[in-house]
Amino acid sequence: QVHLAESGGGSVQAGGTLTLDCTVTGYNVRGNCLGWFRQLPGKEREGVAAIDRFGTAHYADAVKERVTISTERDKNILYLHLNSLKPEDSATWYCAASPGCYALWPWENKDAYDFWGQGTQVTVSS
Repeated sequence: QVHLAESGGGSVQAGGTLTLDCTVTGYNVRGNCLGWFRQLPGKEREGVAAIDRFGTAHYADAVKERVTISTERDKNILYLHLNSLKPEDSATWYCAASPGCYALWPWENKDAYDFWGQGTQVTVSS
């Protein structure tokens, strides 16, 4: 059974940093596909970053200068490092697993993922 649990969200001021953790069980973070999404109230869940089975990172253009996705094999954790946070980054952030990923996998599409965490809230004040 695949289970994902996010942590690390919180309240920060604009320009600050956060690291979101996603503890994964039942699915190796190395050699598999995982992603980070965010969702504002009333909005679609949008892809922010992903890592594919070859370890290649993918980023949305809107955030690529400010985020870094990484994994820690020993602890089986997926990370998202957020820098230079802006008020518009305030959202619920989710990690997700995509066991069926393939070449040219649409990492930014939420429908490409089968398993989701419960989300962690990030609030950025100006």
